[in-house]
Amino acid sequence: MGVSRLFDLNKDQNSPNRNITPITAELDNSDRMTVGGCLLSDLANQYGTPLYVIDEASIRSSCRAYRKALKQSYPGDSFVLYASKANSSLAIDRIVASEGLGIDVVSEGELITALKSGVAGEQIVLHGNNKSDKELLLAHESNATIIIDNQHDIQRLDKLISHKEGSVRLMLRFTPGIECHTHEYIRTGHLDSKFGFDPEQVSDTFAQLKDYKWAKLVGLHAHIGSQIFELSPHMDLVEVMADFFLRAKDLGHPIKDLNIGGGLGVKYIPSDDPPDIYSWVETVSNAVIKAFDTRNIELPRLICEPGRSIIATAGLTLYRIGARKDIPGGKTYLSIDGGMSDNPRPITYQSTYTACLVDRPLANTDQVVTIAGKHCESGDILLNNIALPTASSGDVLGVFGTGAYNLSMSSNYNRIPRPASVLVNNAQSDLVQVRELPEDLLRYDRLPDRFIAKG
Repeated sequence: MGVSRLFDLNKDQNSPNRNITPITAELDNSDRMTVGGCLLSDLANQYGTPLYVIDEASIRSSCRAYRKALKQSYPGDSFVLYASKANSSLAIDRIVASEGLGIDVVSEGELITALKSGVAGEQIVLHGNNKSDKELLLAHESNATIIIDNQHDIQRLDKLISHKEGSVRLMLRFTPGIECHTHEYIRTGHLDSKFGFDPEQVSDTFAQLKDYKWAKLVGLHAHIGSQIFELSPHMDLVEVMADFFLRAKDLGHPIKDLNIGGGLGVKYIPSDDPPDIYSWVETVSNAVIKAFDTRNIELPRLICEPGRSIIATAGLTLYRIGARKDIPGGKTYLSIDGGMSDNPRPITYQSTYTACLVDRPLANTDQVVTIAGKHCESGDILLNNIALPTASSGDVLGVFGTGAYNLSMSSNYNRIPRPASVLVNNAQSDLVQVRELPEDLLRYDRLPDRFIAKG
C-alpha cells in the first residue's frame, strides 16, 4: 500500500487509535518517511534493525484524549490507568505518568518498572489470576491497589497481611458474562474465563471480606476483551456492574471505584474502523450516569484501563529486507531480519498489519509479496500478499501499529536477541531499550561441573 493513502487516513490527531501511522508521520523533501521529525532510514542505520520506534507525541495525544474526554463527558471523579502489559518500560511509564495516568501492572517486573519510573504506589493497581506471595507483598508495601481475582488471592493475603498493621485496598474482579467480537484468546469477559469471580460467587465474597480486618474493598473491576470496535458491549457491562455495586453497598462495603477495564481497538489495516477515544468514553460515561441514577446511587469514580489504544499506533518496527525467493507460478517471498521473535502476533492471532518501504513510500506498488521472518518456523510469516514497490536486499521496511504487544511478547526463539527501542520526538531520538547481543543470551546458562574437564 502506498503511504499517500496512509496519510489520507492519518487525520485524527486527537485519537491516534484511528490512524495507521503515528500522528507525526510525514514525508521529507525527498518523499522519504519521517516520524517524530526523524528519518526512519537514518534510525535504521544508526541503531540497526530490527528496531522498535516509538512516537512520544502519539502516546501523549492518546493520554490527553482519555483525560479530556472523561472531563467533558463524566461529571464525577475519574482516573485513567495505562495497561502496561501492552508495552512496559521506564520511559513509557514515565511518559504516561507525566500525563496524569496511573499504571495497571500484572507482574512483579511490571510493578518494579512502574515504581522505578517514578510512579507512586497509590497510582498503581496489580492484576493477575495467580499472583505470587512476593507480588502481593510488594504491592501492599508499595501502597498499590490489589485486584483480587479469586479465592487464592484472598487466602494468600490473609496469611501474608493479617498480622501487619493497616489495610489493603482491594478491587474485586468478576466475569460479567458479556461477549464481544474479537479473537477467542483475548475474550476475557465471558463466563468461561480464567479471570475473575463468577457472578454467583460475588455476593458470598462480599460477605467473606467483611470478616477480614485488613481488607478494604474500594471498588469493582470487569473487562470484556481487547481490540473491540463495538460500543454496545460496554453499555451492557455497566448495567451488570451497577447491580453488583449496589449489592456491595447493601452488604456493608462503601465502595467508590468502578473500573470498566479497557479494550478499545485500533486501526491496523485500512478496513479497520475503531471508535475514537471520545466516542468510547462518552458511551461509557453516559451508561454509568444512567445506570447509577436509575439505582439512586452516587456516581462512582470511573476508572478505565486502556493499553493498546494508547501505545499501538505510536509504534512501528523497522526491518531490512534480505533474501528473495520467487516460486514459478506461486508466491514471491521477501525475508527480513526479524519476525516472530519480535512480533509473535501474526503467528499467534493471525494478526494483520500495514507496511511500506520507508524511503520509497510513494513508489508504485508493482509486486505482491509475502514478508517472511528469519526464524526456523514455516509459520513465521509477518505479512501475507502485500503490495510493495520492487524491493532490493538492504531496503528498509516499516511495519506500522507495533507499539502494543510486540516488545512485551517478544522472545529469544532461535536464540535471536531482542531489538532495541528508540523514542522519537521533535527530531530527536533516544535509546530507551538497548539491543540484546548474542552473548547476552548466555548470561543465565550454566554448565554442570561434571561437564568441565578436570586438570
